[in-house]
Amino acid sequence: MNITIRKYYYGDIPDDNSGETANSSPEGGGREGAWPLWEVFIRSKQGLDHKHAGSLHAADARMAIENARDVYTRRNEGISIWVVESKYIHASSPDEAESFYEPAADKIYRHPTFYDLPDEVKHM
Repeated sequence: MNITIRKYYYGDIPDDNSGETANSSPEGGGREGAWPLWEVFIRSKQGLDHKHAGSLHAADARMAIENARDVYTRRNEGISIWVVESKYIHASSPDEAESFYEPAADKIYRHPTFYDLPDEVKHM
C-alpha cells in the first residue's frame, strides 16, 4: 500500500480552481480523497460584522463549523461562525482594479467632498 501525504497551505486549491477535490492519482500530484477548502468568518460581538478569520479543510459544512470553532474561537472570540466552501467565492482580479472601479470616479456626487456639512455635524 502506497500512501502519499502532502501538506497544503492557506489559499491552496486544486488546479481547476473550483475548490473541489481532484480525483487523480497520487503519482500525478493529485488530491484523491482530499477535503474541500472552506473560508471561515467570525463575528466577535452582537451587532458587528463577520470578519474573515482564515481557512480550513473539512468534509462538509457541519465539520467545517465545528473545526472553525475549535481553531478560531478557542478563547471565546466569537458569537457566530460562517463557513463558505471556497469554490463558491468569486472575486474580482486585483490586476484589473483600475478599469473595474474606474466608472465610480465619474460620479463626483458619490464622494463626501461634494457636500458641505454644517458646523454642528461633528462626526460623519
